[in-house]
Amino acid sequence: MNAVAIRLLNQQLAAPQFGDPVEVVSHFGAMQAQEYRMMRWAVAMRTRRPSARAFKATFDGGQIIRLHLMRGTWQLVSRDDYWWMLDLCAPKAMAVTRGWMSSNRISIPEEEHMSIRDILAQTAADKRSVTKEDFVKALAERDISMDAHRLSYHIRMAEMSGTLCSGDLLPMQATNALSAEKVGPKNAIDRDEALMRFARKYFQSHQPATLEDFVWWSGLNISDCRKGIALLGDSIHVEKWNGREFYLTNDCRSRGFRKGKFLLIPPYDEYLIGYKSRDIVLPQEHRHRAHNNSGIFQPIIAHDGIICGNWAPFKSDCQPIFFEGNHSTDLQSEWQAYQHYLEK
Repeated sequence: MNAVAIRLLNQQLAAPQFGDPVEVVSHFGAMQAQEYRMMRWAVAMRTRRPSARAFKATFDGGQIIRLHLMRGTWQLVSRDDYWWMLDLCAPKAMAVTRGWMSSNRISIPEEEHMSIRDILAQTAADKRSVTKEDFVKALAERDISMDAHRLSYHIRMAEMSGTLCSGDLLPMQATNALSAEKVGPKNAIDRDEALMRFARKYFQSHQPATLEDFVWWSGLNISDCRKGIALLGDSIHVEKWNGREFYLTNDCRSRGFRKGKFLLIPPYDEYLIGYKSRDIVLPQEHRHRAHNNSGIFQPIIAHDGIICGNWAPFKSDCQPIFFEGNHSTDLQSEWQAYQHYLEK
């Protein structure tokens, strides 16, 4: 099994199958969206013709939604997956968030939580797409003042309750909108069906992957993850590689990989953050070049799927720094493709 090539293909980083950003997000189920600017490239680079304009159109139209979901962090999900994923993941994400609040010595009584959520919802209803500054102003009009950290927790909890989600895409600043208006009416499904869909979407986009990888990515407990895999029945199987058991779907992509390709991958990308064990594509001695122990991820360069360097997405040129392999080539063609995506 060529685990690296299979990951590139099923992550849509080699021979991408999709032309629409929504198809990419739906394929993954959820995609990490920590960095507001670079989440767009994470999706677009997995389409056949990357376009920043196409991503914005689907985002503004509510076909792609950004919210705090799994592990209490930012993800992108499709409109069709929004409600059932929220039902499945929000309880655990809310517990994680309350733990962070406790460690920061922030306590929000239920009465405050409900009253502030109503104000946030009314503000979003009035303005359609609102910034955090809009929320601050709305609270001030009611003689309510709170620090930015506390307000951020209120917004996050409103997201996980299904009240707020992402609004229109701005260049640098996140916005919020009413979920009922942006996404539409709730389409709840049975929990077993949700677990099965969740497992399918994870493994079809991240395979080959282990049970531990799925547990890490999903934020669910191990029994739920085992159940999701079991519900897939004969459509998924196990292969042993380098002493570990990896799951692959029976329709796993295995053809289309070509050697010699470089990739400019954004920070917090699913290619790394989607797995607990990243040593398949990232040499252990270079782990600190890609991410630190505090969960801060860097822009990375991959050659034939192996992480080998860093790049600078917000500079006037690529500024590659290689730390793995003997790469004397420049990345002008890859950099031009990235620039072309921005122009489109």
